[in-house]
Amino acid sequence: MGMTWTVQDLEYWDARIREKVEQFGLDCFAQEFEICDHEQMLGFMAYQGMPSHYPHWSYGKSFEKLKTMYDYGVSGLPYEMVINASPSLAYLMQDNSLCLQVLTIAHVYGHNDFFKNNFMFRDTHPEQAIGQFKLRADRVRSYVEDPSIGRSKVEGVLDAAHALAFNCTRNIALRRLSGEEQRDRALAASQPPHDPYESLHVRVKYEQPDLTRTPLEPEENLLQFIAEHNPYLEDWAKDILHIVHEETQYFVPQIETKIMNEGWASFWHHRIMNSLDLPEDLYLEFLVHHNQVIRPHVGEINPYHLGFRIWHDILRRYDAPTRAEIDKYGQPEKTGMEKIFEVRETDRDASFLRRFLTEELMRDLDIFKFERQNNNVVVTEVADEDHWGSVKASLLRNTGMAALPVIRVVDADHLHHRVLFLEHDHDGRDLQREYLERSLEHLHHLWGRKVMLRSAVRNEPVTYSYDASGLAVVRG
Repeated sequence: MGMTWTVQDLEYWDARIREKVEQFGLDCFAQEFEICDHEQMLGFMAYQGMPSHYPHWSYGKSFEKLKTMYDYGVSGLPYEMVINASPSLAYLMQDNSLCLQVLTIAHVYGHNDFFKNNFMFRDTHPEQAIGQFKLRADRVRSYVEDPSIGRSKVEGVLDAAHALAFNCTRNIALRRLSGEEQRDRALAASQPPHDPYESLHVRVKYEQPDLTRTPLEPEENLLQFIAEHNPYLEDWAKDILHIVHEETQYFVPQIETKIMNEGWASFWHHRIMNSLDLPEDLYLEFLVHHNQVIRPHVGEINPYHLGFRIWHDILRRYDAPTRAEIDKYGQPEKTGMEKIFEVRETDRDASFLRRFLTEELMRDLDIFKFERQNNNVVVTEVADEDHWGSVKASLLRNTGMAALPVIRVVDADHLHHRVLFLEHDHDGRDLQREYLERSLEHLHHLWGRKVMLRSAVRNEPVTYSYDASGLAVVRG
């Protein structure tokens, strides 16, 4: 579609949408929009939406892949992109029709409200986000341009850091304990609790904790740990690890709330657009685009569709529950609107699905579990009375960061030879050999000494070792 609108048209509709935003009780940052062409949008997509980012070959590769797929019609472009910042910044495609622009502006305010109010984003410092990305980009460029460092060394560290970045704390709302706090907790745990009947009980032996061990408690933030505990890593390399870790922590909440966030923005664009008394031609076009956005996808979860349906179901259940729902869940104590605003603030995808994706809704959505067998896709379970719990558990295991393995540092001086020893929190899913080997290679590159990892294969314990000679299995 060609450009059938002016900036004045967008300003008019933005003002009307902001009136509805206030009327409906949404609480947003100030909002700014930037209109861009398809090449600019491809660039923003490749650089994770940020107007300024440090250079790395992977972003150029991403841009070329996206552009090729777009040029050949294999994939399209998003209607918009929104940055979690204050003021919030959103990009609008200049080729969108007027209806699409109005729809996406309404959608943007839904994201804006979610970013500002959901607990996962409270420590992302949105007022500093864009400026911090620029400062970090400048620091990385300074290392690239430094003759004593150079592009090759910088990209080597960035390659490893990017590969390991998401081995970090998933719920960043949980505060990381300081070393002193971990020490106090270890000492407290080593002391027997008060027992008023001590003379009647067998005395339990408590051992003094090893306070020289690093870390005292298993550590999930691999890049941060290496930067803080590898004394042989140069300062510029430590800074890069901190940069990648900090930027990953900025994006983790978006990964952990994808279904809620897209569903929330879709819920509100739908409600706002239906309240605007649109001209008939715009309204009919809106219905087409809205249904394209929230339609289910065959064989995969569409977060827009699933989130949209769950938000509507919460609203209905609290405003007009059925007798069966009252018997099962109790009489609601809040209105539907009160409840969805509460949930928008307090949940992330894992808890959102666990609490509000009901058996009835799963069946209505036809959610099923499938596996790939001999190059065929086989449906193994459906959301019937006997299997809906298993299907839901499988969905939760693959939602957000839960799809990634949990690996923690348990000893930075294993066998007193500065061997980095890690443990995989095995949940029934074995590590893929190719990714295991590459990850240990990157860890070895950053740590500078042997790296060991305890895991399991087919529920049998196995320990891997990686040093200058490569990967080896050292024991069961």
